[in-house]
Amino acid sequence: MKIAMIGTGYVGLVSGVCFSDFGHEVVCVDKDPAKIEMLERGQVPIYEPGLDRVMARNVEAGRLSFTRDLPTAIDGAGAVFIAVGTPTRRGDGHADLTYVMAAAEEIARAATDYLVIVTKSTVPVGTNSKVRETVAAANPELDFDVASNPEFLREGAAIDDFMKPDRVVVGVETDRAAKVMEEIYRPLYLREFPIVTTDLQSAEMIKYAANAFLATKITFINEIAALCEKVGADVKQVSKGMGLDGRIGNKFLHAGPGYGGSCFPKDTQALARIGQDHASPVSIVETVIKVNEDTKRRMVDKLADLCGGRFNGKTVAVLGVTFKPDTDDMREAPSLTIVPALVGGGATVRVCDPQGRREGEALLPGVTWSEDPYEAAEGADLLVTLTEWNEFRALDLGRLAGGMSTPHLADLRNIYSSDAAREAGFAAYRAIGRPGFGAEG
Repeated sequence: MKIAMIGTGYVGLVSGVCFSDFGHEVVCVDKDPAKIEMLERGQVPIYEPGLDRVMARNVEAGRLSFTRDLPTAIDGAGAVFIAVGTPTRRGDGHADLTYVMAAAEEIARAATDYLVIVTKSTVPVGTNSKVRETVAAANPELDFDVASNPEFLREGAAIDDFMKPDRVVVGVETDRAAKVMEEIYRPLYLREFPIVTTDLQSAEMIKYAANAFLATKITFINEIAALCEKVGADVKQVSKGMGLDGRIGNKFLHAGPGYGGSCFPKDTQALARIGQDHASPVSIVETVIKVNEDTKRRMVDKLADLCGGRFNGKTVAVLGVTFKPDTDDMREAPSLTIVPALVGGGATVRVCDPQGRREGEALLPGVTWSEDPYEAAEGADLLVTLTEWNEFRALDLGRLAGGMSTPHLADLRNIYSSDAAREAGFAAYRAIGRPGFGAEG
């Protein structure tokens, strides 16, 4: 089948590349000429492990191409996917559907034969019905169906998630659309991965409910971590004891400085607003949003304790600023709260991140970037592990502590242990929800 993918951001590019690897002919469309030129040169505008290799393989096979010309892309296509951004709308927390509706209108004006218009973007309940109305109004003669196909891709593991998904969710209104979607995902049907076929509204809600639940698990364990610090418990042991319960599971029970990224912050806000608009508040989600922001600010207080109550005149080395490892995504990352607080408090801040500099230079003014963690820590008063990149999991703690002016470690991802820090020569150590030592604030 020929497929058109509108949008070459994270979701659109990964999905388009993977669909071409299924054997489909995929044309990825974007209005940004610089991005299309970059893709045509074989360069990937985002960091996602393995994506460059899969993309190159399918371009070479003639199954994958890139263009700014929407009519050409959808000519002969059996399906066109909308994978454009739905950022949080300024002022009210709703998902901004401007780009989705603009894409729907352009499809309507360009299409001449039957096709299924599939929304891949994360959109509020009822959006696909609005897409249908928009297309029908723009081109009353067009024969088409709409479908909802939300994505569940983890940044850093997106290729694997697409090829071996926990489930694929498809919302449709007609048998005809269901058959097209079945053909698109035929390789997954053949390998018996779960395909959940439902109505449009349920498919839209599944995406928001799933992300809100995961954000809730993260926030819950972060609150438990704060309590562990007060009562002397170890949150890593608590998480292990909880996660062994099959009803709970061990995923997303790792305490840290708060969630960020492209999905959880905007999706929890959008779901909260949907509930408010329908007079059915999702109070748990509203609390999750507040507690997550409080968690990020609490990290600043933890760092201040290790700096004697003030950042002015201190040198702080920060390891990792992306919202998670194996991505260059900085959206809503805890670093965007923590690092500006350090700089604003008068600290000299050095940052080391394997992929964060491209976005981070504009988002974190006033910091110095280092390519090497030992270089960043040299002469520092405080070392902060903020993103758990593999490169930071097996550092020589003795070498780090030996090169610092004041060997204090704030381990905000619980990578190390207090015993390892003490043995390495650190005079003070703080983690999340676990015992520390030294520099009592």
